[in-house]
Amino acid sequence: MTTHSLPPFLSYRIVWWLLFGFGIGPFLWLAWAVIQNALGPDPAEVLMHTTGEWAIRFLVVVLLARPLSQWGWPVLFRARRLFGLFVAFYASLHLLVFAQVYVGWSGAILAEELAERPYVVVGFVAWVLLLPLSITSLHSLRRRMGRHWRSLHRSVYLIALLVTLHVLWLSRSDIGDALLYAVVFGVLLGWRFVVFWRKSLRAKQSP
Repeated sequence: MTTHSLPPFLSYRIVWWLLFGFGIGPFLWLAWAVIQNALGPDPAEVLMHTTGEWAIRFLVVVLLARPLSQWGWPVLFRARRLFGLFVAFYASLHLLVFAQVYVGWSGAILAEELAERPYVVVGFVAWVLLLPLSITSLHSLRRRMGRHWRSLHRSVYLIALLVTLHVLWLSRSDIGDALLYAVVFGVLLGWRFVVFWRKSLRAKQSP
C-alpha cells in the first residue's frame, strides 16, 4: 500500500502545530465569546453543547486515525495522542460547565441528577473512563504498561458507545445527531472487528 507522505515543505512538527491549532481553536473561540458576552441569551446551553460536540468530534478523529493509516494516511495516526487529549479536555470542560451551572457543585443535586437522568450517568461514566486513557498517554507510562496499555485503550470503543447513548437520551425527539454518531462509531467498530478477526485467522493458519 502506498503511503501518502507529507509535501516537502511540510515537516511533521509543522503539521503537529497545525493540528494543535485546529484542536484548541474551538476553546479559543468560546473564551473570546464569553469575554465579549457573545453567546446569546443562554450562554450556559451554548457552552454545554459546544464543548460536548467537540469532545465527540475529536473522539471520531481518534477512531478514524488507525483505519486512515492503514489506507495510506498516517498523519492522524501519529497525532492520535494529541486528539485523545483534546477529547478529554473538551469532555472535562463539558463536565465543569454542568457542575457549575446545572449542579452548583452540590452533592445532593448531583445525586438527584444521576438518579433521574440516565444520560448524566452514561456521560459521567464515559468521562471517568477517559481519565486513565489520558494519564497513560504519556510515553513513559506506555512503555511501563507494555501490552496492558493496548488492552486499556481498547475501552475507547466502550466510551464511544456510552457517548452515543448520552446523545440519544439527551436528544429526546430530535435523534438525528445520535443516529449519525451511532452509524459512524458502528462502522469504525465494525472495521476494527474485521481487522481483529483477520489477524486471528492468520494466527491460526500460521505454523
